[in-house]
Amino acid sequence: MRSFVHAALAALAISTLMAGTAQAQGGVVPPTTSAASGSLKIAYVNSQKILADVPGRTDAEAQMQKEMEGYRAEVQKMSDSLNALVSAYNKAEPTLSPTAKAARQKDIQTKQSEYQQRVQQLEQQAQQRQAELMRPIMQQINKVIEQIRAEDGLAMVFDAGNQAGVVVAADSSLDITAKVIARLKAAGPISTTPPAKPATGPAGPTIKPTGASRTPDPNKP
Repeated sequence: MRSFVHAALAALAISTLMAGTAQAQGGVVPPTTSAASGSLKIAYVNSQKILADVPGRTDAEAQMQKEMEGYRAEVQKMSDSLNALVSAYNKAEPTLSPTAKAARQKDIQTKQSEYQQRVQQLEQQAQQRQAELMRPIMQQINKVIEQIRAEDGLAMVFDAGNQAGVVVAADSSLDITAKVIARLKAAGPISTTPPAKPATGPAGPTIKPTGASRTPDPNKP
């Protein structure tokens, strides 16, 4: 399973916070810009550092790992059942008539299709559950950043930790990451309140079959 923090980064909604109608032109924002009311103040945060230190993330990650155990168990059970079906066919194949072979192969193909469909469903469930657990944390992070932006009279707050961002260099005095983390810690742990889902799903966003054999070809010895 991918790192829980890295998975959450994909949904991080703090890439850019803007005040009023001020917008960057051409993806480039100068350190200061003259405006009718004075200079345009900006700052930036490192979302990866914030997510690493935000209260509640460790609990959310532990909850997700716990639920993944049930997900792994279901996938393993399905895979073992499919492998047993294929193994039984391979042993019986020499004594089967062409009609019986075709029927058994069709059954195996059906089970393989059901297995693949179920794995896809469980992958989606895992991703949804991951988003549910992280949502309260992301909302709190955004809330704190917006509070600091308003208090400090900042027009924009950029995310220097987002891999898709355009910030390549910045004055460290504009970094408010530590300030955001301090306020998050002062607020205490963030409860990830959504109830746990039944323990039936995959071991993360990517699940691979554990050795299920291909459907036997009756034309091969």
